[in-house]
Amino acid sequence: MMDQAIADFDVLMPVLGIGDVAPGIEARMRLHRLWLEKDPEAALARLAPRIRGVAATGHLAVVDAALMRRLPKLEIVASFGVGYDNIDAKWAGEHGIIVTNTPGVLDEEVADTAFGLLIATARQLPQAERYLREGRWLDAPFPLTPSLRGRKMGILGLGRIGKAIARRAVAFGLDVVYHGRRPQEGAPYLYYPTLLGMARACDILMVVAPGGDSTKNIVNRDVLEALGPNGILINVARGSLVDEEALIEALEKRTILGAGLDVFAREPDVPPRLLAVDNAVLLPHVGSASRPTRQAMADLVVANLYSWIDGKGPLTPVPETPWPRRT
Repeated sequence: MMDQAIADFDVLMPVLGIGDVAPGIEARMRLHRLWLEKDPEAALARLAPRIRGVAATGHLAVVDAALMRRLPKLEIVASFGVGYDNIDAKWAGEHGIIVTNTPGVLDEEVADTAFGLLIATARQLPQAERYLREGRWLDAPFPLTPSLRGRKMGILGLGRIGKAIARRAVAFGLDVVYHGRRPQEGAPYLYYPTLLGMARACDILMVVAPGGDSTKNIVNRDVLEALGPNGILINVARGSLVDEEALIEALEKRTILGAGLDVFAREPDVPPRLLAVDNAVLLPHVGSASRPTRQAMADLVVANLYSWIDGKGPLTPVPETPWPRRT
Protein backbone atom coordinates (compact mmCIF):
# COMPACT_ATOMS: atom_id res chain seq x y z
CA MET A 1 0.00 0.00 0.00
CA MET A 2 1.34 3.43 -0.95
CA ASP A 3 2.47 5.67 1.89
CA GLN A 4 -0.19 8.35 2.53
CA ALA A 5 2.32 11.24 2.57
CA ILE A 6 3.62 10.21 -0.83
CA ALA A 7 0.11 9.57 -2.19
CA ASP A 8 -0.80 13.15 -1.35
CA PHE A 9 1.96 14.58 -3.54
CA ASP A 10 0.28 15.72 -6.79
CA VAL A 11 2.38 16.46 -9.87
CA LEU A 12 1.16 18.42 -12.89
CA MET A 13 2.49 17.63 -16.36
CA PRO A 14 1.31 20.53 -18.57
CA VAL A 15 2.29 19.03 -21.96
CA LEU A 16 3.38 15.63 -23.28
CA GLY A 17 6.80 17.00 -24.19
CA ILE A 18 9.72 14.59 -24.49
CA GLY A 19 11.11 11.88 -22.27
CA ASP A 20 9.28 9.01 -20.60
CA VAL A 21 9.04 10.38 -17.09
CA ALA A 22 5.44 9.44 -16.37
CA PRO A 23 5.94 5.83 -15.15
CA GLY A 24 8.52 6.86 -12.57
CA ILE A 25 6.36 9.69 -11.27
CA GLU A 26 3.24 7.52 -11.10
CA ALA A 27 5.09 4.88 -9.08
CA ARG A 28 5.15 7.19 -6.07
CA MET A 29 3.04 10.27 -6.82
CA ARG A 30 -0.25 11.28 -8.38
CA LEU A 31 0.34 12.52 -11.91
CA HIS A 32 -2.09 14.79 -13.76
CA ARG A 33 -1.67 15.02 -17.56
CA LEU A 34 -3.14 18.41 -18.33
CA TRP A 35 -2.91 18.10 -22.12
CA LEU A 36 -5.25 15.09 -22.08
CA GLU A 37 -8.07 16.98 -20.39
CA LYS A 38 -11.02 17.96 -22.59
CA ASP A 39 -11.03 21.38 -20.92
CA PRO A 40 -7.46 22.04 -19.68
CA GLU A 41 -8.40 25.40 -18.17
CA ALA A 42 -11.23 23.93 -16.09
CA ALA A 43 -9.03 21.01 -15.10
CA LEU A 44 -6.25 23.34 -13.98
CA ALA A 45 -8.69 25.35 -11.88
CA ARG A 46 -9.87 22.12 -10.22
CA LEU A 47 -6.39 20.69 -9.65
CA ALA A 48 -4.46 23.86 -8.75
CA PRO A 49 -5.03 23.76 -4.95
CA ARG A 50 -3.51 20.23 -4.81
CA ILE A 51 -0.46 20.57 -7.05
CA ARG A 52 2.89 20.40 -5.25
CA GLY A 53 5.13 19.55 -8.19
CA VAL A 54 5.36 20.29 -11.92
CA ALA A 55 7.09 18.04 -14.43
CA ALA A 56 8.22 20.29 -17.29
CA THR A 57 9.02 17.72 -19.96
CA GLY A 58 10.86 19.81 -22.52
CA HIS A 59 11.12 23.44 -23.60
CA LEU A 60 7.53 23.52 -24.89
CA ALA A 61 6.26 23.22 -21.31
CA VAL A 62 6.04 26.88 -20.30
CA VAL A 63 6.07 27.31 -16.53
CA ASP A 64 5.85 31.05 -16.07
CA ALA A 65 4.91 33.21 -13.11
CA ALA A 66 1.26 33.25 -14.22
CA LEU A 67 1.04 29.47 -13.96
CA MET A 68 2.96 29.22 -10.69
CA ARG A 69 0.77 31.88 -9.08
CA ARG A 70 -2.19 29.58 -9.65
CA LEU A 71 -0.55 26.74 -7.72
CA PRO A 72 -0.49 27.85 -4.06
CA LYS A 73 1.13 24.63 -2.78
CA LEU A 74 3.78 24.37 -5.49
CA GLU A 75 7.16 23.29 -4.11
CA ILE A 76 9.23 22.04 -7.05
CA VAL A 77 9.43 22.27 -10.84
CA ALA A 78 11.42 19.36 -12.28
CA SER A 79 12.54 20.26 -15.79
CA PHE A 80 13.65 17.89 -18.54
CA GLY A 81 16.80 19.29 -20.19
CA VAL A 82 19.72 21.52 -19.34
CA GLY A 83 18.15 24.73 -20.65
CA TYR A 84 15.22 26.06 -18.63
CA ASP A 85 14.41 29.41 -20.24
CA ASN A 86 10.82 28.11 -20.51
CA ILE A 87 10.61 28.40 -16.71
CA ASP A 88 10.61 31.65 -14.74
CA ALA A 89 13.26 30.39 -12.34
CA LYS A 90 13.88 33.87 -10.92
CA TRP A 91 10.25 34.22 -9.88
CA ALA A 92 10.26 30.69 -8.52
CA GLY A 93 13.33 31.40 -6.39
CA GLU A 94 11.78 34.57 -5.03
CA HIS A 95 8.72 32.59 -3.96
CA GLY A 96 10.38 29.59 -2.36
CA ILE A 97 9.92 27.20 -5.28
CA ILE A 98 12.76 24.92 -6.34
CA VAL A 99 13.58 24.40 -10.03
CA THR A 100 15.71 21.48 -11.18
CA ASN A 101 17.18 20.57 -14.57
CA THR A 102 19.12 17.61 -15.96
CA PRO A 103 22.79 18.62 -16.35
CA GLY A 104 25.64 16.19 -16.86
CA VAL A 105 23.74 13.25 -18.32
CA LEU A 106 23.42 14.71 -21.83
CA ASP A 107 26.70 16.61 -22.24
CA GLU A 108 28.53 14.06 -24.38
CA GLU A 109 25.52 13.35 -26.61
CA VAL A 110 24.93 17.02 -27.39
CA ALA A 111 28.66 17.55 -27.95
CA ASP A 112 28.64 14.66 -30.43
CA THR A 113 25.70 16.24 -32.26
CA ALA A 114 27.39 19.64 -32.30
CA PHE A 115 30.60 18.25 -33.74
CA GLY A 116 28.69 16.12 -36.22
CA LEU A 117 26.90 19.26 -37.38
CA LEU A 118 30.21 21.05 -37.74
CA ILE A 119 31.75 18.32 -39.89
CA ALA A 120 28.59 17.96 -41.97
CA THR A 121 28.43 21.73 -42.54
CA ALA A 122 32.10 22.25 -43.36
CA ARG A 123 32.39 19.22 -45.66
CA GLN A 124 28.84 19.56 -47.06
CA LEU A 125 28.06 15.92 -46.30
CA PRO A 126 24.25 16.14 -46.59
CA GLN A 127 24.62 17.93 -49.92
CA ALA A 128 27.02 15.23 -51.11
CA GLU A 129 24.60 12.48 -50.13
CA ARG A 130 21.75 14.20 -51.98
CA TYR A 131 24.04 14.54 -55.00
CA LEU A 132 24.62 10.79 -55.01
CA ARG A 133 20.95 9.89 -54.45
CA GLU A 134 19.90 12.16 -57.30
CA GLY A 135 22.16 10.24 -59.67
CA ARG A 136 24.37 13.21 -60.38
CA TRP A 137 27.61 11.38 -59.51
CA LEU A 138 27.14 9.49 -62.78
CA ASP A 139 27.74 12.74 -64.62
CA ALA A 140 30.51 14.36 -62.55
CA PRO A 141 32.26 14.16 -59.17
CA PHE A 142 30.84 16.19 -56.30
CA PRO A 143 32.53 19.63 -56.14
CA LEU A 144 35.41 20.17 -53.75
CA THR A 145 34.38 21.47 -50.33
CA PRO A 146 35.84 23.65 -47.58
CA SER A 147 37.81 21.97 -44.79
CA LEU A 148 38.14 21.98 -41.01
CA ARG A 149 41.90 22.22 -41.30
CA GLY A 150 43.54 25.35 -39.93
CA ARG A 151 40.39 26.73 -38.30
CA LYS A 152 39.79 28.41 -34.95
CA MET A 153 36.64 27.62 -32.97
CA GLY A 154 35.07 30.26 -30.77
CA ILE A 155 32.74 28.77 -28.17
CA LEU A 156 29.92 30.94 -26.87
CA GLY A 157 29.21 29.42 -23.46
CA LEU A 158 31.96 27.26 -21.97
CA GLY A 159 29.75 25.22 -19.67
CA ARG A 160 29.68 21.44 -19.38
CA ILE A 161 28.62 20.96 -22.99
CA GLY A 162 30.96 23.69 -24.22
CA LYS A 163 33.89 21.98 -22.52
CA ALA A 164 32.93 18.62 -24.06
CA ILE A 165 32.86 20.26 -27.49
CA ALA A 166 36.21 21.94 -26.83
CA ARG A 167 37.81 18.57 -26.05
CA ARG A 168 36.61 17.24 -29.39
CA ALA A 169 37.83 20.36 -31.19
CA VAL A 170 41.32 20.02 -29.73
CA ALA A 171 41.39 16.35 -30.75
CA PHE A 172 40.60 17.47 -34.31
CA GLY A 173 43.50 19.92 -34.26
CA LEU A 174 41.44 23.10 -33.96
CA ASP A 175 42.42 26.13 -31.93
CA VAL A 176 39.79 26.92 -29.28
CA VAL A 177 38.83 30.25 -27.72
CA TYR A 178 35.73 31.19 -25.76
CA HIS A 179 33.42 33.96 -24.60
CA GLY A 180 31.08 34.02 -21.62
CA ARG A 181 29.98 36.31 -18.83
CA ARG A 182 33.40 36.00 -17.20
CA PRO A 183 36.69 34.12 -17.67
CA GLN A 184 36.78 30.68 -16.08
CA GLU A 185 39.56 29.85 -13.67
CA GLY A 186 41.62 26.97 -14.98
CA ALA A 187 40.19 26.98 -18.49
CA PRO A 188 43.06 26.23 -20.91
CA TYR A 189 41.59 28.39 -23.69
CA LEU A 190 41.95 32.08 -24.50
CA TYR A 191 39.06 34.17 -23.18
CA TYR A 192 37.50 37.01 -25.21
CA PRO A 193 35.62 39.63 -23.17
CA THR A 194 33.26 40.41 -26.08
CA LEU A 195 31.44 38.15 -28.50
CA LEU A 196 32.15 40.54 -31.38
CA GLY A 197 35.86 40.41 -30.68
CA MET A 198 35.81 36.63 -30.59
CA ALA A 199 33.82 36.45 -33.85
CA ARG A 200 36.47 38.58 -35.56
CA ALA A 201 39.20 36.21 -34.33
CA CYS A 202 37.66 32.87 -35.31
CA ASP A 203 35.96 31.22 -38.28
CA ILE A 204 33.77 28.74 -36.38
CA LEU A 205 31.23 30.09 -33.89
CA MET A 206 29.83 27.33 -31.66
CA VAL A 207 26.73 28.46 -29.75
CA VAL A 208 26.08 26.58 -26.51
CA ALA A 209 25.07 29.37 -24.11
CA PRO A 210 21.79 29.39 -22.13
CA GLY A 211 18.66 30.91 -23.61
CA GLY A 212 16.57 33.66 -22.04
CA ASP A 213 16.18 37.42 -22.25
CA SER A 214 19.85 38.16 -21.53
CA THR A 215 21.03 36.20 -24.58
CA LYS A 216 18.17 36.84 -27.01
CA ASN A 217 19.58 37.57 -30.50
CA ILE A 218 23.10 37.87 -29.05
CA VAL A 219 24.39 36.46 -32.34
CA ASN A 220 23.26 39.39 -34.46
CA ARG A 221 24.09 40.83 -37.86
CA ASP A 222 27.31 42.45 -36.61
CA VAL A 223 28.56 39.18 -35.14
CA LEU A 224 27.79 37.28 -38.35
CA GLU A 225 29.59 39.89 -40.44
CA ALA A 226 32.57 39.66 -38.09
CA LEU A 227 32.63 35.88 -38.52
CA GLY A 228 33.23 36.49 -42.21
CA PRO A 229 32.77 34.74 -45.56
CA ASN A 230 34.72 31.68 -44.42
CA GLY A 231 32.79 31.50 -41.17
CA ILE A 232 30.59 28.64 -39.93
CA LEU A 233 27.88 29.05 -37.30
CA ILE A 234 26.76 26.03 -35.27
CA ASN A 235 23.86 26.34 -32.82
CA VAL A 236 22.87 23.51 -30.48
CA ALA A 237 21.65 25.78 -27.65
CA ARG A 238 18.43 27.72 -28.27
CA GLY A 239 17.14 29.34 -31.42
CA SER A 240 16.54 32.54 -29.48
CA LEU A 241 20.29 33.24 -29.25
CA VAL A 242 20.55 33.88 -33.00
CA ASP A 243 18.83 36.65 -34.93
CA GLU A 244 17.21 34.27 -37.40
CA GLU A 245 16.40 36.92 -40.01
CA ALA A 246 19.99 38.18 -39.96
CA LEU A 247 21.27 34.62 -40.25
CA ILE A 248 19.08 33.87 -43.25
CA GLU A 249 20.32 37.01 -44.98
CA ALA A 250 23.93 36.08 -44.18
CA LEU A 251 23.42 32.63 -45.70
CA GLU A 252 21.63 33.97 -48.78
CA LYS A 253 24.26 36.65 -49.40
CA ARG A 254 27.16 34.33 -48.46
CA THR A 255 28.23 36.75 -45.75
CA ILE A 256 29.15 33.54 -43.93
CA LEU A 257 30.08 30.20 -45.43
CA GLY A 258 27.42 28.08 -43.78
CA ALA A 259 25.43 27.15 -40.69
CA GLY A 260 24.56 23.96 -38.84
CA LEU A 261 21.41 24.33 -36.74
CA ASP A 262 19.68 21.97 -34.34
CA VAL A 263 17.47 24.71 -32.85
CA PHE A 264 15.25 27.46 -34.24
CA ALA A 265 13.47 30.57 -33.06
CA ARG A 266 9.91 29.20 -33.32
CA GLU A 267 10.16 25.43 -33.19
CA PRO A 268 8.95 23.35 -34.90
CA ASP A 269 8.28 26.04 -37.52
CA VAL A 270 11.36 26.61 -39.67
CA PRO A 271 11.25 29.61 -42.06
CA PRO A 272 10.86 28.59 -45.73
CA ARG A 273 13.79 30.83 -46.66
CA LEU A 274 16.02 28.89 -44.28
CA LEU A 275 14.83 25.60 -45.76
CA ALA A 276 15.64 26.93 -49.23
CA VAL A 277 19.32 27.82 -48.72
CA ASP A 278 21.85 25.17 -49.73
CA ASN A 279 24.57 26.21 -47.28
CA ALA A 280 22.77 25.20 -44.06
CA VAL A 281 22.48 21.80 -42.39
CA LEU A 282 19.26 21.61 -40.39
CA LEU A 283 18.27 19.11 -37.70
CA PRO A 284 14.93 18.84 -35.80
CA HIS A 285 16.30 19.56 -32.30
CA VAL A 286 17.85 16.13 -31.77
CA GLY A 287 20.97 17.14 -29.82
CA SER A 288 20.29 14.80 -26.90
CA ALA A 289 17.88 12.51 -28.72
CA SER A 290 19.41 9.09 -28.27
CA ARG A 291 17.50 6.44 -26.35
CA PRO A 292 20.10 6.04 -23.56
CA THR A 293 20.54 9.78 -23.04
CA ARG A 294 16.85 10.63 -23.05
CA GLN A 295 16.25 7.82 -20.55
CA ALA A 296 19.01 9.17 -18.32
CA MET A 297 17.40 12.62 -18.49
CA ALA A 298 13.98 11.20 -17.63
CA ASP A 299 15.50 9.25 -14.74
CA LEU A 300 17.06 12.43 -13.36
CA VAL A 301 13.73 14.31 -13.53
CA VAL A 302 12.13 11.51 -11.52
CA ALA A 303 15.11 11.25 -9.13
CA ASN A 304 14.80 14.95 -8.31
CA LEU A 305 11.14 14.47 -7.43
CA TYR A 306 11.87 11.35 -5.36
CA SER A 307 14.64 13.08 -3.46
CA TRP A 308 12.34 16.00 -2.77
CA ILE A 309 9.42 13.97 -1.41
CA ASP A 310 11.87 11.92 0.66
CA GLY A 311 12.98 15.11 2.40
CA LYS A 312 16.51 15.05 1.00
CA GLY A 313 16.22 18.17 -1.14
CA PRO A 314 16.75 18.48 -4.90
CA LEU A 315 19.64 16.76 -6.65
CA THR A 316 20.29 19.32 -9.40
CA PRO A 317 18.77 22.71 -8.49
CA VAL A 318 19.36 25.59 -10.90
CA PRO A 319 21.39 28.62 -9.70
CA GLU A 320 18.28 30.79 -9.26
CA THR A 321 16.88 28.33 -6.71
CA PRO A 322 19.90 27.08 -4.73
CA TRP A 323 19.77 24.35 -2.13
CA PRO A 324 20.09 24.62 0.79
CA ARG A 325 18.15 27.82 0.46
CA ARG A 326 20.01 31.05 1.12
CA THR A 327 18.99 32.75 4.35
